[in-house]
Amino acid sequence: MLKKISISKYSAYTFLIVLCAIWAIPIIFGITTSFRSQTEVVSVGFRLLPVNWIVDNYVNILANTSTAPILRWLMNSLFISTMHTLLVVVVISITAYGYSRMKFKGRDTLFFTLLGISFFPGVVNLIPSYKIIDALGWVNTAWAMIIPGLAGMGNIFLVRQFMKGIPMELDESARVDGAGDFRIYYSVMLPLIKPVLIVCGLFSFTGSWNDFLWPVIVYTDVDKMPVTAGLLLLQDIYGNYRMIGQLMGSAILAIIPTLLLFLFAQKYFVQSINLNSGIKG
Repeated sequence: MLKKISISKYSAYTFLIVLCAIWAIPIIFGITTSFRSQTEVVSVGFRLLPVNWIVDNYVNILANTSTAPILRWLMNSLFISTMHTLLVVVVISITAYGYSRMKFKGRDTLFFTLLGISFFPGVVNLIPSYKIIDALGWVNTAWAMIIPGLAGMGNIFLVRQFMKGIPMELDESARVDGAGDFRIYYSVMLPLIKPVLIVCGLFSFTGSWNDFLWPVIVYTDVDKMPVTAGLLLLQDIYGNYRMIGQLMGSAILAIIPTLLLFLFAQKYFVQSINLNSGIKG
């Protein structure tokens, strides 16, 4: 029996190590490539570590403020992702409160209808969404990235389920004291649902930061682009084996903010996703 357990355990460890290597080796190779000279990139075959480490690629990236202003793109992405995340937290918390604590005719029917519609591929909405953004005059503005997707049904479902684990007696006690729905939402619900809101906020931030297709469609002004749309532009500037090291360096700079966010907030990804962590009656 113990032998079987040991074999299973070591097999699982081996499988996980292989998966980790498959994931990590391309990342490590991309990072080290950003420290290679162009000559080494095109002349040396696959080599995990550079022969000569250089930082010229990063110097040239940061010095290019005209055709590829990477720092401006990073600031644009930071502003867009932060504003989008803050508004998402407000919208989904209020919406989830209505679907979980308020009683009105057709509440559940409406909720599950919208939830079902949300399963359609996002690409179906690209043309209608662009038409709306264009009609509002938001093309080439941050609003084109901030507003769409605020009321994501996945986030609303998550917060709604979390709220349903909070006893209704808390609402009733607050109403006895004269509190209305907004006071209950603000003073009672928000402190209790903070963990799940943090999770939704983290997902929203990373989703907004990594969004690629939509910003490529709604942005044509180089200075206003987020970093994902800028990276596509860099393929024309640095690609085709012209400046591979600078292209990889730009990609590495683009992932640093989300990497730091995960390192500092990873405990919320693990702990706060538990839908049963609300107060039980």
